[in-house]
Amino acid sequence: MTMDRSRQADPAAPSATVPLRTVLFSMVVLWATYFVLITLRALVMDFGLQFELGWRRLLVTGVGVAFTIVLWLLLRLFDTKPLWIKISAAIALAMPVAIAIGQVNHWVFQDMELAQEQRYAQKYNINLRRDESGNLLVDVPVRRVGPAELGGDGETASAKDDVVDSEAVMIAPADTYTDFWRKLLDVALGRYFLLLAWAATYFALLAGVQASRAQWREEQFRTAAKAAELRSLRYQVNPHFLFNTLNSLSALVMTGKADRAERMIQTISRFYRHSLATEPTADVALEDEFDLQKLYLDIEAVRFPTRLVTVFDLPADLEEARVPGMILQPLVENSVKYAVSPVSRRVTITLAARAELDQLVITVSDDGPGVLQGSSHGLGIGLANVRDRLEARFGPDIGFTSGPVPGGYRTEIRIPLSKPLNRPMDDHA
Repeated sequence: MTMDRSRQADPAAPSATVPLRTVLFSMVVLWATYFVLITLRALVMDFGLQFELGWRRLLVTGVGVAFTIVLWLLLRLFDTKPLWIKISAAIALAMPVAIAIGQVNHWVFQDMELAQEQRYAQKYNINLRRDESGNLLVDVPVRRVGPAELGGDGETASAKDDVVDSEAVMIAPADTYTDFWRKLLDVALGRYFLLLAWAATYFALLAGVQASRAQWREEQFRTAAKAAELRSLRYQVNPHFLFNTLNSLSALVMTGKADRAERMIQTISRFYRHSLATEPTADVALEDEFDLQKLYLDIEAVRFPTRLVTVFDLPADLEEARVPGMILQPLVENSVKYAVSPVSRRVTITLAARAELDQLVITVSDDGPGVLQGSSHGLGIGLANVRDRLEARFGPDIGFTSGPVPGGYRTEIRIPLSKPLNRPMDDHA
């Protein structure tokens, strides 16, 4: 069973989901901020019992983080949905989660209500209590006048004749079922908007992650398209050269020059083994590219043994400079086709390289007749191929000139000068 490679995950590709570490960090930061603000509020309002309230508040904060994780697990199901669906899901799912947090908050702080009442009673020296129905009562002292009658002069009886008593006054009725839900919803609404704030943060993080992945995919597509273009241009060279070579070999066989044909076949074999050893889009050392052209010109020398002269000028310090593979092939072919083939005299083809600042300058020239009358030399597929490959590899700022010069024809290439740190050993086997 085969697997579609396009469906395999690239380990170098950025994830399409927000990393768990980032999600947890956003939750902890949000709830920690909530804890700090509520604690500061309690200190400013002087609620008292700060230790008792503090550890309970910390417990509720931890529960809040746990329930937010549950909300995240639910929202993850909508990661690939449109934004309006994500927002709708957050609005709908955050409410039950907020109610659950509010219920836990009620359980944790339930006993603190009685403690706060007792603290308040001690602080103001009053008697607060709850009756059997749960109503909150306060005992108010009442002084009643004693049995002594009022004196004739209008003065009351002595204070020792008064009776001091207390009377219970209800200051808060017991909570009803409706009151319980009202308080629960009041707490839950606060947590609800806190959860919506986190959901908005999560959506922002998710949008950033998805944008990064989209950018990565676009870059991958661009790289793949560029590689495909380079392959296409590289493969345009081989059929053209093969066509010319087979024609030359056929001519040798038909004219009975078997020994030269055999030598040409051996050279062709070495040429193709050399040219196919590298990946079509890879750069090669300039020394290898010159060696490849030597093999090609050796093949052509079988056809033109007395007319073709070659000169190679490659400084030792530029042997490792990197160039696109077979980039010089169309240029050398043009020199053979338009300079050597149409004349009967000796023609010299020169390949030279030099460095100018941070640029590598390569020239292919010949002392042939230049542009023949009526030919399209200089405007053909070969030159366009070289220019397109250079632009695809280095951008539009490359230097490429080609045209007749006094005493022949010359093509010059200018590309950035680059050398590998460590050149791998070539394997031509």
